[in-house]
Amino acid sequence: MPFLKGIDLGLIKVENIRVFAYHGCLKEETKIGSDYRVDLQVKANLQPSAKTDTLSDTVDYVLLNRIIKEEMAIPSHLLETVCKRILKRIFIEDSLVEKATVWVSKLNPPIGGDVEKVTIKITKKRKK
Repeated sequence: MPFLKGIDLGLIKVENIRVFAYHGCLKEETKIGSDYRVDLQVKANLQPSAKTDTLSDTVDYVLLNRIIKEEMAIPSHLLETVCKRILKRIFIEDSLVEKATVWVSKLNPPIGGDVEKVTIKITKKRKK
């Protein structure tokens, strides 16, 4: 579906998805694993679903959550790679999504200091 000019896009947020995963450049990170937080924001035309009250007319956030959990389960060196994979699958699997932003945060990263989290944020728009 091409980007809809003149249509007010709605916003769906799926926030604070907690995942244990094995991402990182250090061998220890891929063996021991770490806690992660993922946040997602998608924009889509929610007008049809607001009228019909039908799940098939909207973005299913159960699907979004499943995509995030499945992609987080695939070990990667970089969080940037994980973000890109999540976004790619969202655009493939849900044609209603026009724009999406994903934040992947590594909690308590092993970077030699008292750091709460490191976050990568990437935004993607559907091509016209």
